This record gives sequence, structure tokens and C-alpha cells, in this order.
Amino acid sequence: MTASRPANPDTASRPGRPATPDTASGTGLASADPAPLAAPASRPAPRTTQIFCASTLYGAVTLAAAIDSGRFGTADRRLLLVTNNAAVPETTPALDEAEGFARLRDRFDAVLSWNETISPLHPAGWTPRASDLPLLQRHLRKLWRLGDDRIELAVESIQVTPALAIAQLLPEASITVYADGLMSYGPTRNKIDPLIGGRVRRLLHLDLVPGLSPLLLAEFGAVPETVPSEAFTSVVAELSGGGGPATTAPDGGAALLLGQYLAALNLMTSAEEEELHLRMVRGAVAHGHRRLVFKPHPTAPDAWSRALVQEAERLGATLTVEHRPVLAEVLFRELRPALVVGCFSTALLTARTFYGLPVARVGTETLLARLTPYQNSNRIPLTVVDAVVPPLEAAAGAGSAPEPVENVPALNDLVGAVGFAMQPKIRPDLREAAVRHLSGPLADRTRHHFGLRRLTVLNLPGGLPVPRHPKIRRLARRALRLRKALRK
Repeated sequence: MTASRPANPDTASRPGRPATPDTASGTGLASADPAPLAAPASRPAPRTTQIFCASTLYGAVTLAAAIDSGRFGTADRRLLLVTNNAAVPETTPALDEAEGFARLRDRFDAVLSWNETISPLHPAGWTPRASDLPLLQRHLRKLWRLGDDRIELAVESIQVTPALAIAQLLPEASITVYADGLMSYGPTRNKIDPLIGGRVRRLLHLDLVPGLSPLLLAEFGAVPETVPSEAFTSVVAELSGGGGPATTAPDGGAALLLGQYLAALNLMTSAEEEELHLRMVRGAVAHGHRRLVFKPHPTAPDAWSRALVQEAERLGATLTVEHRPVLAEVLFRELRPALVVGCFSTALLTARTFYGLPVARVGTETLLARLTPYQNSNRIPLTVVDAVVPPLEAAAGAGSAPEPVENVPALNDLVGAVGFAMQPKIRPDLREAAVRHLSGPLADRTRHHFGLRRLTVLNLPGGLPVPRHPKIRRLARRALRLRKALRK
């Protein structure tokens, strides 16, 4: 038994419509009206669900500031998807277990765990196989109760897992990439599938260096959009308890030293990084600071902190180790330090730009010279800090302002030149900026950002002239390799 189809309301409103001859066919037969169609049932508009992926508390604070400032539109649901990318997630607390996270919790309707979703696989090492995508996509919608929701996705580092895997499993979602630090100013570190990159609508970032334009994902037309600094500092204040900012101590406050644990990133050895921290202590004391606070990386060895305490005592100063797992920005607000010292931490720029604190850097030139491969994504943060933050050895006295920042056009050209040298195939449009900078008045001052081999291979100003004969070119390449080996 078949159900009868209801009449089309358009035809039913015109009763008694006569039949007309089918003159087109020439048969003289009367043609009947088309069979009446059913009226489409009115369906409710799908609800909108926003999914925010975060792996660090700094990233969660950035998202909270973006939500508070209206950078994300209205939604029926907001879900925070927490990813713990630590080498051993079972022994490292996730961001939703961090001190102060509870104060950010009410911005989200639910908190999900990516680690639990894909357990026992590791978030940093798993991507779905293409043949499994349809099944996993349906499974994820059922597991997170997404139904037919329209999804808006906000992720970090779209070019690598876990963000890449999540984007693949939510193929209809529009994507916002938000920048967790200085890496937004650099080019995309590797080529992205256009089916993923083409879905990125915008790049949200903190305006850490006013006037400097981000390069990340510009090849896909992603529109850079800043998160207001006032919203960010307001969330930091909320994270620290919401009280008024601490007043500066009568002697100008302590010097705050920032550890990064660069040895874990294979950027230097443990012994070299310990010496880097000792340089921070000596430099701060040399500029008259007698109270020092060291904020170590959470996974750094305790032996480093003990060595710094002993060195400070030897120099007649007092060093306190800040063991609380809080953001450096919370300490900026609570301590109002007289000087902030680091290598190339993003916190140096938040201290300078958002809190008006004097800052100084240590070790950037050494790292720039040894950073391999040249495409290493840490190169742009190093470049920016090296360009805009004065070195500790030349820092002014306690409480004074840092040296002026390079003018904005020159800084954009420098970052564009380094970005082109890093990714000439992804961003060939940056060649003009590279040639302009390397031919300009600042080329000699910034030559340490570029290797001779790199300039030669890319045929940029400052490189060796490239011979046309193949044998001579082979000899030139061999000479460059020999020169590099001798430097080691």
C-alpha cells in the first residue's frame, strides 16, 4: 500500500485548468498537467556548534579573549577540545587541570578530551587513513553529539597533528586558525592540502609587534585579525584571581628570568642551556638587580634551578624559583618586574607590548647561526625577538625602557626576507621583499639571519655569483660544504 502524495498548492489554487493540445508533438493529443508535487516540509535551521581546540593554557587564554571581544559570532554550543601533546601525556597534566582554568571554564558548554577520543594513540603522531575517514567522521559526530550541526572549528598549527587530523574528521567545518605566539609571523612550515587550507577563513593573533603582518596561511587568503590586547590582559587578570595589579616594589621590583627548555627541542645541549640561564643571572646582576625570580619550564631539570641560586648568591644577589605552573603573564601582573630576560620566548613580547615592561634577550645570535634546517619554524620567533628586543649585554639600567623598535616597513621586509628564504616554494611572492631588504641599508646589520649558502642557492643579494658551467657549479657547492665543515 502506497501513501497518496498531497497536491501541489500552486496547482490546487487554480481549479479547472483546461487541457491544451500538444502542438509541439503534432499528435493532437491533449496533455495533462504535471503530477502535483509535495510541498517541502519546513525544517528547522541546523544549530551552530563552535569547537575550540587548545593544547596550552596560553592558547586557552587567547581563545577566551577572542570570545569575550566578539571575534566569534553567536553559537548554540561552544565546546573546548583539549589536546595534551606532551611526550608522556599520562604524567603531564592537561590544560584543563592547570591552576586558574576553572575561571575560564564558563565560556564553554562542555570540555572534551582529544586524548580520550583517540586513546590509546598519541595526538602528535596519529592521522586518520583516507580509507577510514567516512567511518570516523560519522563516529565523531555521534560521539560528540553533533548531529547535523553546522560546525565552526578553531585550531592551532593547522599544518600538523592533531589540528590537521581534527580538520580532516570535520570536513564541512569552516576553520579559524588562532596563533599561539610568535610563529604566526612566519610562513606556513609545509604545504597543506588545498582541501584543508582552502577552508581557513582567517588567522586570529595577538598584536605582539604592532604593525608587523603575519605570513602564516596567507597563500590561502586567510585574513589576519587581531585579538584586542585589552581583552587578553583582562583574561589574564581573571586567571590570576581578578584583583588589582600588584604595585611596584620601592626598589623597582625584581628581574624576572624566563626559561624555555630549549634542550628538549634539540636547539642546544643541556649544558649550553644551563650556561644560557647563568648568563641571564650574571647580566641582570651586572645591571644592578639584587632580587631575581627564575621561572623554569615545567619539565626542566631541578639541577638548573639550584645552579642559578648558587650563582646568584656568589654574586651577592638573591634568586627565587617560581615553581607555580602559571603563565608568565600572570607574573608580569603580580610582580611588575623591573626587567624581563629570556631567549626568544613569546612572553618577552607580551611583557613589552601589553604590560610596558623593559625586556632583554640572551643567546639569539648563537641560535640563529646553528638552527637547522633553515626552515625550522622557530626561526621567525628568533628573528623577531633579535630585531626588536635589545641584548642583555647592552640593556639599560633597572627600570628603564628598552631600545626603540625597528621601523615597521624595515621589520616587515626583514621578516618577509627570512620567510622567503625559509619557504621559497610556498611563498614565492616574498622574493621582492627579500631582494629589497638584502639590498637595503639594514642588510649588513641583519646578515646573521641568512646563511651564505642559502643566499647563493636562492640567487639573492649577498650570495656568491652562480657560475653557469655545471662543473664549476659542482666545485662551488663542494667549496661551500667544505667551508661549512671547517666552521664546525
